[in-house]
Amino acid sequence: MANREWKNETVVTEFILLDLGNGPELDSFVFLMFLSIYFVTIIGNTFVLVLVVANQHLHTPMYFFLGNLACLEIFSSSNILPRMLLSYVSGNRSISARGCFTQYYFFGCLAAAECYLLATMSYDRYLAVCEPLHYLSHMDTKLCLLLAAASWVSGFLSNSILTFLISNLDFCGPNEIDHFFCDSFPLMKLSCSDIQVAGLVTSVVAGVCSLPPFLLTFSSYLYIIVTVVRIPSATGRKKAFSTCSSHLIVVILFYWSILAVYVLPYHNTQISSNKVFSVFYTILTPLVNPLLYSLRNKEVKEALQKHMSKLLAFGELLSVTKNK
Repeated sequence: MANREWKNETVVTEFILLDLGNGPELDSFVFLMFLSIYFVTIIGNTFVLVLVVANQHLHTPMYFFLGNLACLEIFSSSNILPRMLLSYVSGNRSISARGCFTQYYFFGCLAAAECYLLATMSYDRYLAVCEPLHYLSHMDTKLCLLLAAASWVSGFLSNSILTFLISNLDFCGPNEIDHFFCDSFPLMKLSCSDIQVAGLVTSVVAGVCSLPPFLLTFSSYLYIIVTVVRIPSATGRKKAFSTCSSHLIVVILFYWSILAVYVLPYHNTQISSNKVFSVFYTILTPLVNPLLYSLRNKEVKEALQKHMSKLLAFGELLSVTKNK
């Protein structure tokens, strides 16, 4: 631990992240597992983003929001997993205080932005399924841009307050964070300052960022499911319900894990259980979102087949040209 002060407020200039707390005998397995998850997450979300941008038929509100979600998931995974993977390879689990607060800032911003974006996407689907005659008049280009921008800006503004409060706490004792990334409550447990205000503000801001979007998202999908149940065709009803139920399950897991960690009274929060909940919204959600929201859609499959056909045709042309 360095002895010079950081911002003249703390003698701690670096922290030690204890990661998931698995034993050394499991390090290789955990490293390979999370490396695979990271690659699949980045490739899957990048694929969705490129497909949405490149295909003219996917320039619709739903896929515009999906593109934003894919972009957000890429940033979110890249904010946490690379440092975690590097610590398993090098054995060095230290992170500078400035780097720790920066990681926490972007984590909180992206998590809040995802809450708002998922709510926006659920509202879009509600209009498309439950109010199809008014969909185009309501969800125009201007509103899409406004909702997407509001999701990103609101997320980044909301966590600025928390990052300011936490980074200005005094850290003058232990510097081992019992977590796999820099998060608010594990950081506050190391502070030698009074954390009552910071803890209360964290719970309030987290509640504002997650609870209203969750209620809007949950209500939208309930209306969608009710509408789907009334579809005369059993095949159409089954297909629509399968998609909506999958989305709803992921949304509930994402919001429930965030609410359990941040909105419950912080002094009763257990770090060990927080690690399990945190895996859901930091690692698993970015992994499964491309599959559930994009790759199961008929339009995406058709676009994929079209682009694959073009690639195969181009490969055959190159092969013929080479043989000549």
